[in-house]
Amino acid sequence: RTNLFGRTICKLPIFMLPTTEHASHRQRPRQRPPGRLIHSRHPTCHIPLPNDEYNTMTFRRSVPAAASPPLLLAVALCVLSVGSVAAFSPASGRRTCALCAHPHEVNPPQFDDPAPCLDGALCAADPVPVGEIGDGDDATGTRPAAPPVRVGEAIARLGLSTGPTVWSEFGRLAAERQGTILNLGQGFPDWLPPTFVTESLAEAASDGVAAPHQYTRTAGHPRLVGELAGRYSAHLGREVDAMAEVCVTVGASQALYLSMQTLLAPGDEVVVFEPFFDLYLNQIKLAGGTPVFVPLTFVPYDDDDAVLSGGDWILEEGALEKVISSKTRAIVLNSPHNPTGKIFTRAEMTMIADAAEAAGPQCVVLSDEVYKYIVHSTGDGNGTGAAPARHANGDTGADPVQAPEGHIHFATLPRMWDRTITISSAGKTFSATGWQVGWCVGPRVLVGPIQTLLPYVQFCASTVVQESLARSLPKADAPYRGHASYYDYLQHDYTRKRDALAGALSSAGFAVPDYARSAGGGFFIFARIGANIARRVPEGRVGAKNAAAPGGTARLDWALCQWMAEEEDVLCIPAGPFFSERSVQEGRADGFVRVAFCKKDETIEGAAAALLRIGQGGAREEADGNKVPVEIIV
Repeated sequence: RTNLFGRTICKLPIFMLPTTEHASHRQRPRQRPPGRLIHSRHPTCHIPLPNDEYNTMTFRRSVPAAASPPLLLAVALCVLSVGSVAAFSPASGRRTCALCAHPHEVNPPQFDDPAPCLDGALCAADPVPVGEIGDGDDATGTRPAAPPVRVGEAIARLGLSTGPTVWSEFGRLAAERQGTILNLGQGFPDWLPPTFVTESLAEAASDGVAAPHQYTRTAGHPRLVGELAGRYSAHLGREVDAMAEVCVTVGASQALYLSMQTLLAPGDEVVVFEPFFDLYLNQIKLAGGTPVFVPLTFVPYDDDDAVLSGGDWILEEGALEKVISSKTRAIVLNSPHNPTGKIFTRAEMTMIADAAEAAGPQCVVLSDEVYKYIVHSTGDGNGTGAAPARHANGDTGADPVQAPEGHIHFATLPRMWDRTITISSAGKTFSATGWQVGWCVGPRVLVGPIQTLLPYVQFCASTVVQESLARSLPKADAPYRGHASYYDYLQHDYTRKRDALAGALSSAGFAVPDYARSAGGGFFIFARIGANIARRVPEGRVGAKNAAAPGGTARLDWALCQWMAEEEDVLCIPAGPFFSERSVQEGRADGFVRVAFCKKDETIEGAAAALLRIGQGGAREEADGNKVPVEIIV
């Protein structure tokens, strides 16, 4: 950069200033929805540069610094910035590239942000091959092409390009139709957390004594790990050491990531039950491991092929024994399960425990239990898991700390505490996924390495949020809105939403689980596509090329979801991304879609009406104003 006297002192990134002037050779901007994040590449060095929301930014020429407030701001930023992409000369108004040393005044071509988007925001559908960075000639065609940039080991393990994903593709569809689309896709509640949680946040943020606005203990805020240790001591039936056997992370995803990083070495294998939460695969790869798939078997209630019915996903006896070996370093267990909603039975968990022991002392079970408080059916014949929560995996006692009805902590199985890392978070339970506070609980021999690694990844999770959660946890056990506790209310509320959406899906031509006979948890319905609804997909969509779809081709599940989003304003998630590539090619995912019911009543009502219309083959206009009522339970 240059100082106010024109002397070059260092380099910084300069943001382009808006103008109506266009360079004669600039490219015509691509159309996009307002507010979509688009980046640009430098025409010579291909370095990403920011762009404004209209894609019409360039630099004014020969504008005196004193006459341009934005220019003065840019020059002032020169004094403060420590970045390095381009230098700027206030005398000429020209931008000089720090890498190629050429001045440039043109708006470079655009490319979409390749980062996979998991929060519902709009993301790119176009990959940006890393090898292209630095390639190509300048605008005059005289500069020789630079060699490709060498990528690091982590990116190499994932592939040279992140490429489009199911989340970026359907996030784009949702953002383009914001305000009209009924989004049953991504799994986050679209309402405020309970009042006692937001009040705890406000209290913590303004507490001058606790002062939780600075760094806290890296492995977890003392007050929070104390609360968690007390609760898990009751849940697991053993004393949990708050300082040695609990570790707080930035969400459950980081707890999984750090667990993988501390366990795996190249060549290690990790057993994953499919369908699976797609995050697992790349985290395994990032740690140098190899995923090994054990398919869950879908068993319909009615085995007559002419009858469309729901069913159960089961772990067949002997399936694990076929894949475990001395290379098996970990088994990932997710119960309640995403995407199917399955709750693994005690018998199935016993099979997993036996397999872990057979694999050898090196085998660890990563038990992902983020939906433990959303068990909405125990399969006991009444279709609901909304009975008052019991204590410590079903055992009654005087301790006021409650464990959810129907949930089994894997670590409570015989001999499993010593080889289990239990992972959970607050986001799903308290409808606050943006808080990003997760944790892992286990023996110090497994949690200790995570505590050691944590400060080199993230010094600590947000102190104020950890303090807020520590204040919220005791309040959640108190009576809430006429229910025995907040957790009891949560089960009732999700059961109500589940039933409203499941009924509409069934009427539209999908098959859904019978929650009077099948246990269910989480907030997803893994709906089975019926022949009538499959016939509604327009010709040419199935088999169409789509870079975001598994294998680059839209199979039935993908084509149906894309059509419903684009033409019927109902967004669901296709099943394919939750299966291995081999299973997708074998067609195991073709018949299912994932539908989220963690949405406001008005969203579920509108979606229910739209689904009924789709199933009946009616036009969209005919259903305007129609709603499927959702019974309110307080």
